[in-house]
Amino acid sequence: MLLYEHPLSSYAQKVKIVLREKGLPFTPELPESFGTGRTDGPFAAANPRTEVPVLIDGGISIFDSTVILDYVEERWPEPPLLPRDPAARAVARLTEEICDTQYEAVNWGFGEVLWFRRATGALADHLRAEAAAQTRVLQAWLSDRLGAAEWFGGDRFGRADAAVAPMVNRSVHYGLGPAAGGTLARWHARVRERPSVAATFAEFDAAAARMAEAAALYTTGGRRREYRDHRLEWMIKSGGVEVVLAGLRDDTIRFPWPEAVGGQD
Repeated sequence: MLLYEHPLSSYAQKVKIVLREKGLPFTPELPESFGTGRTDGPFAAANPRTEVPVLIDGGISIFDSTVILDYVEERWPEPPLLPRDPAARAVARLTEEICDTQYEAVNWGFGEVLWFRRATGALADHLRAEAAAQTRVLQAWLSDRLGAAEWFGGDRFGRADAAVAPMVNRSVHYGLGPAAGGTLARWHARVRERPSVAATFAEFDAAAARMAEAAALYTTGGRRREYRDHRLEWMIKSGGVEVVLAGLRDDTIRFPWPEAVGGQD
């Protein structure tokens, strides 16, 4: 199988962890046109949104990390990564949903300031403070969700753990990790020791170390960061509407497919 991905993408990390947990071989590939919004080439043919991850299995191309994981779980049900009980399965999916939407957006917004320097001075300080405060809320929610269990799936590692792991780990990378000794911090220490997660986090660390040189591409127009759904919402509600307006003016941000006629894509 071919997996179009980026090592920093939390969505791609989630998929790689699951594929590795199930022992499924795959070839990771960073699309040459990633971040450009180009609509030509094999990447755009596989996913018109030109977003990672995309899983290509034989003649089928699947995008959206949750849809990918549904496909993987149904095609390769062993070992199961979703609980069999319908209520427990719903709880796991809700945990994944919050991570894919609210948590990812906060991490992404913090990265816009840290890595891509979308804001400076007082605005940067404000956005960092907003991200830190919202991260604490999300981590408290996850801690309550985990409770006294070892894993988010109960007594065994599961898909919810695969979804939470990249989010909490990026917070740790940003210096916004859970309180030492707390429920979520202990879970993070456990999860990072799993081979599937350790390999995925190592790829993240290697890519993060190169972000300083890559970030310039996204501030000069060589690449454009995609502002979509919860990400756009986060930037505006957190006080960063100036960031969005500047990105539109300088053509350094983009919006998802389909392309607006006569305007930004």
